[in-house]
Amino acid sequence: MAILSFNTKVHFGHGERKQLALESTKLGINRPLFVTDKGVRAAGVFAQATETLTMMADAVIFDQTPPNPTEDAAVAGLTAYQMNRCDGVIGIGGGATLDLAKAIAVLCGDPAPLWEYCNRNTSPRPIVNPPPLILMPTTSGSGSEVGRSAVIIFNNGIKAGVGCPTIVSVAICDPELTLSLPKYMTAATGMDALSHCVETFCSPLVNPPIDAIALDGLTRLYQHIERAVAYGCDADARWHMMMGALEGAVCFQKGLGAVHSVSHSLGALGYHHGTLNAIMLPHVLAINASVLEDKSSRLCRAMNLPPETNLTDTFLSLNQRLGLPSGLKELGVDRSVFPAIAQASLNDNAHKTNPFVLTEAGYCTLLSAAW
Repeated sequence: MAILSFNTKVHFGHGERKQLALESTKLGINRPLFVTDKGVRAAGVFAQATETLTMMADAVIFDQTPPNPTEDAAVAGLTAYQMNRCDGVIGIGGGATLDLAKAIAVLCGDPAPLWEYCNRNTSPRPIVNPPPLILMPTTSGSGSEVGRSAVIIFNNGIKAGVGCPTIVSVAICDPELTLSLPKYMTAATGMDALSHCVETFCSPLVNPPIDAIALDGLTRLYQHIERAVAYGCDADARWHMMMGALEGAVCFQKGLGAVHSVSHSLGALGYHHGTLNAIMLPHVLAINASVLEDKSSRLCRAMNLPPETNLTDTFLSLNQRLGLPSGLKELGVDRSVFPAIAQASLNDNAHKTNPFVLTEAGYCTLLSAAW
């Protein structure tokens, strides 16, 4: 049985962004480093998230978050924090921004090379004295606000996690911050969250409470993702999407699988994580089908589908209806990278909890199927 842990205090609901001022005061944050990206600022979502704050006239805003967070970006954020004598970090954005905000907070406590904190090391450097950290998601995808790691592309080219399960002081999840999210990003981030629920449920580790949470998240996401994409202003659909994303990330403690081992490896080349997860999910389910036993039928029931439904076909069809790429070829992935991606996938921590034991050749076969 895995250790059961739910670490993060969460405000959840429409309008909960109003809690930001109160929580900042409680945590003693007087001069935060705001971590966001230019798109969130241009869309007016950053201003919406911070509308209750009075400190914004001379706010320190780091909006250099890349599409996939990097070690260099974390160091740049640390520099901004130190130069401006900040006393807390507030991350407002999608999964990349929230992971970057976590990495910056890690470095603020002890500015060692970020790779030394990576969970790929046998003995990662312990995190000490991080500043208060508040996270506010503006997508319903990664669930990073309650996830146990910050996923970073390190300077050595590896995309992996920095384990920091208790670093977030408070998460504020306001579905209203997602109402203007474009259709494609709603679809891609939504499928990211959905893949979390499916993969954690399929993990062979034993954790019944997490299984229940994963199935509940899957129900919400599958029932509402198409409506959220088609009618972005549907507040109820956005609420369920954000709750499903949060639930998917709570489940990370049970482990992921080959969807994520491949997505992390290809993501190091710059491809969007949620899009990769959407493409890989049907094909990983096909490879795992023979060892899932009754889990396939339980997934089907959670999606209100007949128990004998072919889930590979179901998710291929869903991706098509959502307007997502049909395969890796459409993303521009060259088949020549498959051997290197297969090897990197074997080394990824998510590989360890895939139900079907994949070899390097198996990963190459999987990549070919998804191409």
